[in-house]
Amino acid sequence: ATEGKEEPLAAETKASQGSSGKAGDRSSALYSAGQFFFEYLVVVSLKKTLEGHYEPKISYQFPKRENLLKGQKEEEERLLKAIPLFCFPDGNNWAPVAEFPSETFSFVLTNVDGSRKIGYCRRLLPAGRGTRLPEVFCIISCLGCFGLFSKILDEVEKRRQISMAVIYPFMQGLRESPFPAPGKTVTIKSFIPESGTELIELTRPVDAHLEHVEFQALLQRLSPQLILHIFASAVLERRLIFLAEELSVLSQCIHAVAALLYPFTWAHTYIPVVPECLLDTVCCPTPFMVGIQMRHLERVLDQPMEEALLVDLCEGKILQAVGDEEEILPIKLQNEVLMSLSRHHSNNNVQTSEQVNALVSEAFVQFFVRTVGHYAAHIKWGRSGQGAFQERAFCKALASKTSRRFVKKFVKTNMFSLFIEEAEKSRIPQEGKW
Repeated sequence: ATEGKEEPLAAETKASQGSSGKAGDRSSALYSAGQFFFEYLVVVSLKKTLEGHYEPKISYQFPKRENLLKGQKEEEERLLKAIPLFCFPDGNNWAPVAEFPSETFSFVLTNVDGSRKIGYCRRLLPAGRGTRLPEVFCIISCLGCFGLFSKILDEVEKRRQISMAVIYPFMQGLRESPFPAPGKTVTIKSFIPESGTELIELTRPVDAHLEHVEFQALLQRLSPQLILHIFASAVLERRLIFLAEELSVLSQCIHAVAALLYPFTWAHTYIPVVPECLLDTVCCPTPFMVGIQMRHLERVLDQPMEEALLVDLCEGKILQAVGDEEEILPIKLQNEVLMSLSRHHSNNNVQTSEQVNALVSEAFVQFFVRTVGHYAAHIKWGRSGQGAFQERAFCKALASKTSRRFVKKFVKTNMFSLFIEEAEKSRIPQEGKW
């Protein structure tokens, strides 16, 4: 991923990602069945420093890794150094509390080679009396499937309230199970003292490109019109900053925005929750999509920023815009997407989240089909089997002037170039994508 090239993993920090190092999925390997469910389960606790504030530190790691080669060891150390920052991105201002609603969120770290690891987090208050500090259970996996890992974290939380000791046999059982193919289920046996043996079923959604996303989260907070403005900015690879206090809201909404771009992939800096120590990410001159806690708004506004779209997810409004967001997309197609979104908006209570995901995704996929769906007809194939994309002919083939104007800008984006590069390698049109 472009950002990952700056420096190794701790710079994920610098350039961590949300649903990816690119944010949708480009590498189908990310979703392949049969892999390990996860690489690590890490527990991050708050430890008091000499100065008297609390700092996140890894207090437990499962499994422990032995016999790593030198390069692997360095990579693991970088990974383990970055994790605590993302588990407690809100800084060091913690104090013991008697109550704390548990929350689920995720982050993505991009390695030097562009490969990605996703951190699925559950922040919770351990069982006990009196005031105590929250801790984070973080599962590191290279598999993107938020719903599935959310269910696993439910099981981890249930066991944590009994004892840490009953978490590990469950995670060991999970580690020995193969990751299911789309639409398939894996059953894990789990023993809990007092309750006996339980069977836990983990099912993957049929549609792999929607398994890391929850469009409801976006529809509940923003009007269809605003979602379109955000989509228009993302399609032209601009700078987008999302604000909310809850980590779960930030990570859900940013994953959803990235997923609107399917079958294209956000290929720039993408950090669903920016740790406090990395707030200067918003000074980047390059495109980014980041989530920032509302408490840091003043600090963000004080930074010397380039033009960016600032979205307040608490109030459902745009705080700062470039100003041309309404004119980016062809008006006729904008209206079609709006109609589609408004329909789901008015009755989204009676639909399951899978139905909402499929309907919303379809509206945006149709937008791309109508504007750039003819790309395969404009790849000229040489004898060697290598394709060459005919950009001018491709743009001229559009009858609508407004569509042509939009597509001339869109073909210059990184996400379109990456998509076409893939298409030029493969004689089989990527119809499955659309």
